[in-house]
Amino acid sequence: FYQYYPYDTCWGPMHWGHAKTKDFIRWEFLPAALAPDREYDGQGCFSGSALEEETEEGKRQILLYTGVRETDENGVHRVFQTQCVAVGDGLDYVKSGHNPVILPDLLPEGSVRQEFRDPKIWKEGSQFFAILGNKTTEDCGQIALFSSKDVENWKFEGILDRGEKGQGKM
Repeated sequence: FYQYYPYDTCWGPMHWGHAKTKDFIRWEFLPAALAPDREYDGQGCFSGSALEEETEEGKRQILLYTGVRETDENGVHRVFQTQCVAVGDGLDYVKSGHNPVILPDLLPEGSVRQEFRDPKIWKEGSQFFAILGNKTTEDCGQIALFSSKDVENWKFEGILDRGEKGQGKM
């Protein structure tokens, strides 16, 4: 998977491209896995991660990504970053009807809700987990942990680590 804007050589709403290979030399480029086509991700399907899971029906891939939406209300530009899920078979992906599945409203007090991105998903037993980058109101980075039984309903578990002043904002 990789991020790109397929319609121009300049910046635009991010898509998830994907390709496959058997030898890491010759690549077959596949149709875009994710495109910004919903209100919650209209300005981009940004970074995230993928998980392959074995189910009774076979293998499925779960994509957890940052959806970006921007608004201009009364002259104020606002950016909303939420976490979204798409599930597919390695070629075609369908966005969850529950998207966005992780909202910044779950973050504790002192967290900047507009800086909430870059999810990493994994599974332990029957439980899914995700960590996300976030910024505190003191301009320090922090890592938030979430859990889910079904990848559509997530619970905030806590802050795993927090940076200190001068170490960067994210």
